[in-house]
Amino acid sequence: MAIRNLPRDHGWAFVALLVGNLALAGGPFLVRQSGVGPIAAGFWRLALALPFLWTIAWMVRQPVHLPRKALTVAIAFAAFFFAADLAAWHAGILLTKLGNATLFGNISSFFFAAWGLWLVRKWPSALQALALTLAAAGCGLLMWGSAELSAANLRGDLLAMLAGLLYTGYLILVERTRGELQPLPLLFLASLFGAMVLLPFAIAAGETIVPADWTGLVALALCSQVIGQGLLVYALGHVPPLVVGIAMLTQPALSALLGWIYYGEAFTARDWTGAAMIVIALILVRMKGVAVTRLREPIVAPN
Repeated sequence: MAIRNLPRDHGWAFVALLVGNLALAGGPFLVRQSGVGPIAAGFWRLALALPFLWTIAWMVRQPVHLPRKALTVAIAFAAFFFAADLAAWHAGILLTKLGNATLFGNISSFFFAAWGLWLVRKWPSALQALALTLAAAGCGLLMWGSAELSAANLRGDLLAMLAGLLYTGYLILVERTRGELQPLPLLFLASLFGAMVLLPFAIAAGETIVPADWTGLVALALCSQVIGQGLLVYALGHVPPLVVGIAMLTQPALSALLGWIYYGEAFTARDWTGAAMIVIALILVRMKGVAVTRLREPIVAPN
């Protein structure tokens, strides 16, 4: 794989990364407010985002078009992984705590960080290893609240974990195609193909497809797909995978906080400690010389 020169990490891209993760962290809450089934919520998240993505792509002069056949097929496979990720994750959201669903759904963070290290063929430095260890320990503390492993929580946690694995496959496939297509057309096509996959499955599952109130679904599409993914598209052109991977782990803490505020789900001192450890890990990977330089530019981050 050839190395090419890419833009360096800079402040605005890191801010976009954090704001994008903030928008994505609200996804589980909005899925619960969607008024439709979990697969249908995934369909509407993608479908309702399409006109906004098309308009933004036109405004920034990245017109949507079908690329060559082999690349289109690769995007379709990536979209299948993304659709399966959303279906599993949204189902898991309804069966466990918001923080747990986001935490397990973001296990791809570690795989994505490892992918970045593998790309540069380097073992993590001492500070990188410390940051990853702190992030993992922080996730463990956040997860501790569900260590009771009740039957309901366990099913939801396992579905969210499956979603994280599926999303890892999606990221890898998209990373392989990113060099030949601009980010917004790629995001639009992945969303379009993913919506085409999800709709028949939602109908076959007998889910409620049309909500009584569209507010939750429109908010889900705008927050998770347009704002969240859109800002991450921008950030991923500048921010190294290790930083992206650990930044994604801020989502479970934010989702757990929403669960505590709106649903009374426990958010203890242990959870606060876990969230603080993730923040410290993020600060460590932002230190000069710690982040891994990127080789190729992926397009989107998890969920």
